Amino acid sequence: MLNCLQCKPKAPANEGKAMTASEEFTLGLRSFATVIAKGVFEITHSSFALIGLAVIFGIITLTARPELRQLGEVKLISWLQTRQIVETGLDAQLDAIDRATASNPQDLPKQQAAVAFWLSKKYRVAPEPVSALVAEAYKLSQRTKLDPTLILAVMAIESGFNPFAQSPVGAQGLMQVMTHIHKDKYANFGGQLAAFDPLTNLQVGVTVLQECIKRAGSVEGGLRYYVGAANIEDDGGYAGKVIAEHARLQRVAQGRAVPIFRPQVIATPASPIAPDNSAEKLALLFNS
Repeated sequence: MLNCLQCKPKAPANEGKAMTASEEFTLGLRSFATVIAKGVFEITHSSFALIGLAVIFGIITLTARPELRQLGEVKLISWLQTRQIVETGLDAQLDAIDRATASNPQDLPKQQAAVAFWLSKKYRVAPEPVSALVAEAYKLSQRTKLDPTLILAVMAIESGFNPFAQSPVGAQGLMQVMTHIHKDKYANFGGQLAAFDPLTNLQVGVTVLQECIKRAGSVEGGLRYYVGAANIEDDGGYAGKVIAEHARLQRVAQGRAVPIFRPQVIATPASPIAPDNSAEKLALLFNS
């Protein structure tokens, strides 16, 4: 018996047979597809590598040349703003929220939030801007040693939380500061037009109020100085109104329920109603 190692391998069944035209076409098509796939892979791989190198090169260039990065950012922002205007008709100003004098009342401490909501209801203004003013008043009180509810009471009586209010004598803004008299205090804020910025007006007004109280030696006397009635007997009830509102706000801050007194509507007397004489007229008619 022959050793298996010496056995000749069995030839394939189709060995020696000629391939048909269909088989040759199929084999050629497969080879073509393999070559194309391999080429696409190599080209794609090379393209990704080139894109990666371009990105790395761009990052290195922008890092080394910050002026180019800034120029690119300006161009990109300008393009995005132009697209925004085309799409919506509105000029995109993403920093507008930073200029808004408003904050979420839920973010305030409980005491400040209670004051903000009470003032919002009484003076019919939105709680968000009032919350920002309340927070600023409490912050200023730490520097000036004035009660924050006193600051808010002055603001309430002076302007009713209207940041654009102006009196006949030229007092302007939330705290009704006489801008032309205290224009030096607005110098650090860019000028007198800052009187209509709510937080700036509040800061300047608190400074003036602090000076008035220090000069008078008492809160009531300081309020009279603040309203310009220091040298006259009658201040029109101004000091009393502020002190009363201050007391109410103190109770609100303490968590007590304080009713909101709105301006009372004066009832006009009704026109007199003529007496109904129809019964008498009927009696005269039948008796005639």
